[in-house]
Amino acid sequence: WEFNGSFYQPSAFLMMGIPGLEALHPWISIPFCALYLTALLGNCVILFIVRKTPSLHEPMYYFLSMLAVTDLGLALCTLPTTLGLFWFDVRSIGFDACLAQMYFIHILSFIESSVLLAMAFDRFIAISHPLRHPAILTKTTVLKIGLAIVLRGMVSLLPIPFLLKRLTYCGRTELSHSFCFHPDIMNLACADIKVNVFYGMIILLSTVGMDFIFIVLSYVLIIRTVVSLTTKEECLKALNTCVSHICAVLVFFIPMIGLSMIHRFGKNVPPLVNTLVAYTYLIIPPALNPVIYSIKSTHIREALLRALCRKRG
Repeated sequence: WEFNGSFYQPSAFLMMGIPGLEALHPWISIPFCALYLTALLGNCVILFIVRKTPSLHEPMYYFLSMLAVTDLGLALCTLPTTLGLFWFDVRSIGFDACLAQMYFIHILSFIESSVLLAMAFDRFIAISHPLRHPAILTKTTVLKIGLAIVLRGMVSLLPIPFLLKRLTYCGRTELSHSFCFHPDIMNLACADIKVNVFYGMIILLSTVGMDFIFIVLSYVLIIRTVVSLTTKEECLKALNTCVSHICAVLVFFIPMIGLSMIHRFGKNVPPLVNTLVAYTYLIIPPALNPVIYSIKSTHIREALLRALCRKRG
């Protein structure tokens, strides 16, 4: 412990694995390794395919590349501490290291939310204004959107580590997960955390909350456009281009909303449920997104098959 008058700050936090199943951690690590491997390889393949295939150099696949980079970052943020705990029972994480991990996890989560919104906007323009799509979403515009997304996440979350740093901690140092999460750290403090709660809620609602609302609005407008199409084949073709994105949105937002609600209002929720929702939120989307897009996107699938055939040849 570091002591400075009445100010206490732990030198480290203790991470937790899956409650009640500590003896099975080596076995539980097997599916986690599979998910991490899928996330790392799958997203790297997506990036490689988009980069090497000129026909995929268009806004939809630029945004998909941003999503893949974000998913890689999320996987790499939690992989060392999660597998370190499951394999070697390394539970301790330094206070500053924990704040750094928490900052990057939340930044990447906010970036993923914004990228999903950008992809929804791309689908709306492509379906509602197909002739104007290339003129609206140029390479320069896509780059500006990407930079704005990154800056938005970095700036909006910058105060969070400093707000946690100013708190006094005492007693408990056990985190609920094998990674650092803002509400989890905040609830270990024995000081007034009203500012942290208020700021965290405002930022969450004004970023991820607004992203979700605009994604829903985009699909309302897309459905209006699709309904106005003359033939059933055109309707199905237009909707089929959105299936992968809708799956990615559901896979990301449902666990995120669930975890946020549990940390803020779920005092009586069993620890096992809290842990499973947290792992679902941070590990499942990075692993599933490349699989979803590889299966549902004909262009990605064909480019992947061509790359494999060239290697065999």
